[in-house]
Amino acid sequence: MPRLLTTCLFLISGFFAAQAQNIKFVEYELPNGLKVLLHEDHSTPIVAVSVMYHVGSKNEKPDRTGFAHFFEHLLFEGSENIQRGEFDDHINKAGGANNANTWYDRTYYYEILPSNQLALGLWLESERMLHAKVENEGIETQRQVVKEERRLRIDNQPYGRLLEEAMMRAYKVHPYQHSVIGSMEHLDAAQEQDYVDFYHDFYRPDNAILSIAGDIDIEQTKALIDVYFKGIPRGKGEIFRPNIVEPPLGGEVRDTVFDNVQLPAVVFTYRTPAQGTKDYYAVNMLAQLLSQGESSRMQKIIVNEQQKALFAGAFPLNLEDPGVNIMFGIANMGVEPADLEQSMNAVLADVQTNLIPEKEFQKLQNQIENDFINANTSVAGIAENLANYEMYFGDANLVNTEMERYRKVTREDLRRVANQYFTKDNRVVLYWLPKTDQP
Repeated sequence: MPRLLTTCLFLISGFFAAQAQNIKFVEYELPNGLKVLLHEDHSTPIVAVSVMYHVGSKNEKPDRTGFAHFFEHLLFEGSENIQRGEFDDHINKAGGANNANTWYDRTYYYEILPSNQLALGLWLESERMLHAKVENEGIETQRQVVKEERRLRIDNQPYGRLLEEAMMRAYKVHPYQHSVIGSMEHLDAAQEQDYVDFYHDFYRPDNAILSIAGDIDIEQTKALIDVYFKGIPRGKGEIFRPNIVEPPLGGEVRDTVFDNVQLPAVVFTYRTPAQGTKDYYAVNMLAQLLSQGESSRMQKIIVNEQQKALFAGAFPLNLEDPGVNIMFGIANMGVEPADLEQSMNAVLADVQTNLIPEKEFQKLQNQIENDFINANTSVAGIAENLANYEMYFGDANLVNTEMERYRKVTREDLRRVANQYFTKDNRVVLYWLPKTDQP
């Protein structure tokens, strides 16, 4: 009887997993180039309205870094028809929530609203796209906001500069080498016209995806979209896309960073393929094998068994151009960085030499599938993932099918990518040491 019950539960969970990934949507494009993705879901009376712009820190000029992230802040300042500070007020009065985020390749804005407030979300985003206030008063305000954010999240945070320091050494020519938050000196040096130009260059319908998910009627939503977005003119000129091929690293890069920390850390940064390529999926699964959960390789061996690290992990950066996978450990009290590095190397050497056991591989596949399904359990998650897949891959239906690419990864693939990409001549090694150790 217990075996029968287990079998039934497995079949039921498989059924619901399959249903969860059958996300129906409508896609079309307005004459001005704005791509539209609509998902209708009446399970809850809410709607997620989002706009993803194909602009991130990699689109910035070398002497004007930080603009993409800066605009994430600036475009809450208001517009010709929204007074300064009123953007959030409209959302709060409607009982909704909103936010934005910036990455190396894109900038994303969204509102989550009661479904009867769909028009409000569309109006706010159309104002952001067409009538945003890009003027000195807002620029000066947000300069101070961004500086404070950098102090809090990066400069005064233990290990806060980890990603920044790793990327500036992992890339020699590609704009991924500078951080998303950018240079405060560049933001200070920029004039109002620099900001105006950036806005017109990238905040345009032919560089954006409008993705809406939730309690909507498709035809009524299309009509509202025409009202708020159809009249916005297509942008002028070509959209700047850096076409830079990063040369090979040319051998292991080693360096030391002194920081206001108590415990040393060791950081490996490996060059990896761009997202969407075949090896990208194997590299992602390998990172998960190393770091996700209490039974992951780094947690089980380095943290629990050897007790050489207080915390250890690995994570890939999902980037449009070839990216990186970062592997790190924060040493336990009294453990030398060289000793921790040796243990990290040994964990990698094992997956480079041996196929992972079938049982562990099955568990890894289950983790990947569970994460994939959970990412699409909310209308906000669906709206963002539809936009991501359309922007990066030109195929929004990967929201339903990308899991098949992970299922094609074999144990042999994991061993192969471990040997192909996780090599010493393809990595940056950073020793992150307390300032008290600095000569």
